[in-house]
This record gives sequence, structure tokens and C-alpha cells, in this order.
Amino acid sequence: MAVGIFVVAELDGAIGERIHALQQRFDPKLAAELPPHVTVFGSSGAGAIAPDTTITELRAAIEPVAQRTPPLTLRFGAPMRFLQREIVSLPLDPHGPLRALHEALKASGLRYAPARYPFTPHCTLNFYATITPESLRVMLAVRESEPWTLRVLRVYHSRDPQPPRHLFDAPLLG
Repeated sequence: MAVGIFVVAELDGAIGERIHALQQRFDPKLAAELPPHVTVFGSSGAGAIAPDTTITELRAAIEPVAQRTPPLTLRFGAPMRFLQREIVSLPLDPHGPLRALHEALKASGLRYAPARYPFTPHCTLNFYATITPESLRVMLAVRESEPWTLRVLRVYHSRDPQPPRHLFDAPLLG
């Protein structure tokens, strides 16, 4: 993670354990940062939330969105490698309910940096480690067809190189 505040959905249960095992195998540094997750806000589609945003301001913006959003059942697509990058990820459909949640957070009044990329929700398998032909072959063969349910938004403040600091959770209650 870079510097700023991010809203993520951590993967739990068996799917989270399987993806974490892959991260530990291919990118131990990534695996040590946070549990496997999807960044819902603060990466693509909208940049990181301003680091000087108070917890009171964050709660006032994020909690109402979470309270009116029902839990989302999501399914990963086939792994992909970001062009000319050492990043391999499991993508999610950038349309539908996940997009609506992202857009609601964008419209919530939060101050955030400009996005460098369009909204491309995903769970990263490899970020820091150099990809070898063998590791790329194995990562691209992964299939996680089991659906998982996003039930809680987790808000983190990141100040690289320090570990991200968990600020609060906002359960989806709609």
C-alpha cells in the first residue's frame, strides 16, 4: 500500500486461506502486509483518501454507505498479469453491485487523490516478488470459482514503509 487511507474487503474462510497460501508461496512480503483483500476504494477508480482525514470524517462518510449496502456475493475471474508489471491478480467484475459500492464511496464527500487507473477490483497474488516463468505459469493456472461474500469494509491508514494501521470496520447492513 502507498501513503493514505484505503477501504478494503478482506477475504475470509477457505478462499482467504487458499489465496493467502498462494501469496506466501509467491510473494511473502505481500502476504505479511495484510490478509488477502480487495481494495474497494483508494487504488483504482479513486486514489487514496487524504491521509489527514479524521476518523470522525471517515465514519461520517463510509458508515452510511455501508449501512445501506447489502452484503455482496462476488466471484473471481481467471488470473491476469498487469501489462509490463510484476503484478498478478484475481480480477472481479468492475460493474454491478461492487461498482455501485465504489461509486457511493466516491460520492460520499471523502477527499481523495486522483486515480491512476480505472476501477479494476482484484485480489493481488504477486506484487513485490520478481516473477519467474514457473511462478507465472502456476499463478495463471489458479482458478477460484467459489463465490465469497463481502460483508465488512475495513479502513486502513497506510504510511509506507510502516505497516498499515487498522482504523475501523463498517459492516454492510443494507
